[in-house]
Amino acid sequence: MKVVINRCYGGFSLSHEAVMRYFEIKGITVYPEQGEGVWKFWTYWTVKPEDRVEDKEGEAFYSMSMDDRMTYNKLRSEQTIYEREIERHDPALVQAVEELGSKANGSHAELSVVEIPDGVDYVVEEYDGMEHIAEAHRTWS
Repeated sequence: MKVVINRCYGGFSLSHEAVMRYFEIKGITVYPEQGEGVWKFWTYWTVKPEDRVEDKEGEAFYSMSMDDRMTYNKLRSEQTIYEREIERHDPALVQAVEELGSKANGSHAELSVVEIPDGVDYVVEEYDGMEHIAEAHRTWS
């Protein structure tokens, strides 16, 4: 099984081109929107702008009750797909990273495809963003 990990300090992230290629391979229609100002990250909406939950920022968000905030966050999460939620062994992700090479790297990332034995229950572990794959095992605290 192939798994995508980050091989440098910084952290796992995909370029916009890689995310869009992933969605293309999966056959998922998205409506990407880039933030403005300091927050220039991409949001990948699964619904058209007119069908989205109304955007709540700053005071508008924090003036809502806790229940309303939870409902808002749930609706928003149902209408978006976040790159960090993509399973690292997803064949479409692996394909996108293999096809794009270094163009798949997001900010402060150097992505690599690692092959592990099929059926291994794995976890991606990291230190300051540099990742490796470990076989899952039980832990207690």
